[in-house]
Amino acid sequence: MAIDKEKNTQVLVTFPNEMLKDIEVYWHANSLKNRNEAIRKLVELGLSKEKETK
Repeated sequence: MAIDKEKNTQVLVTFPNEMLKDIEVYWHANSLKNRNEAIRKLVELGLSKEKETK
């Protein structure tokens, strides 16, 4: 699948091993397509939670 560079930007991120394990647990527990989808969902959840507290 091609990435629409008008709407998306690729970002290289390094995670500690323990955090990556937690991300993979979340990925499989929530039946997401792939690790990237899990990371996007977790960031989205974190950002929405942050907005709620402001």
